[in-house]
Amino acid sequence: MRKSHPIRRVVLATAATVSGVVLLLSLKPASDPGGASAAGAAQQGAAAQESPQGGAAAAGDSTFTGEVAQTQYGPVQVRLTVTGGKITKAEAVQAPTGGTSTEKTALAVPKLNQEAVAQGTADIDTVTGATYTSTGYQQSLQSALDKMKTAGAAEGSGAAQARTVTGAVAQTQYGPVQVRITLTGGKITEAEAVQAPTGGTSTEKTALAVPKLNQEAVAQGTADIDTVTGATYTSTGYQQSLQSALDQAGG
Repeated sequence: MRKSHPIRRVVLATAATVSGVVLLLSLKPASDPGGASAAGAAQQGAAAQESPQGGAAAAGDSTFTGEVAQTQYGPVQVRLTVTGGKITKAEAVQAPTGGTSTEKTALAVPKLNQEAVAQGTADIDTVTGATYTSTGYQQSLQSALDKMKTAGAAEGSGAAQARTVTGAVAQTQYGPVQVRITLTGGKITEAEAVQAPTGGTSTEKTALAVPKLNQEAVAQGTADIDTVTGATYTSTGYQQSLQSALDQAGG
């Protein structure tokens, strides 16, 4: 048998390699525009779901936040979302934390939220093992219900419709501060801190400072309000978040 010439074998091997590469390139699938669009839409959808804590409710909804109820283990504050005059959501924007309080809050609050929506009143059962939190929740819930009732009466009488605006979270050395204001006819009719420092002496300082800051915000109608002595960081954070809310409201 005649042996193949070495040069001929090299040429044949090279030709086979080139042919294989060309074949692979011709079989490579083109990018799927539909798949790319779907991926982009998914990313946009995820981004749309992200919102700052205390953000605006969906179109057609109204929110009512009760007064802070001070308990032995920390403040409790409830916010209701109302659609078509009916409570569709209840949540605790403040609740005791630290030590066993964190576990008790995690156990009690979901049950209290569920009861508030189901009953539509503050006459809800106390959660065993979380009596103080339950009592504070009921008190703040009743306050939110009272505001809901007042707003309904005002709407029925043709009064200017109220709207709520929540400022950006202001980070302070002792914790976040976030302010929500209610405006009626372009004027601040209510101000509240939906977030404020807690834990240790911060809880006492918050309980002392926030009511004064809320009152000043309504009285002045601006973020140019006095700092509460002994609660400088909380006061400064409050002013920053309040200004953010006013900017959003266009005031």
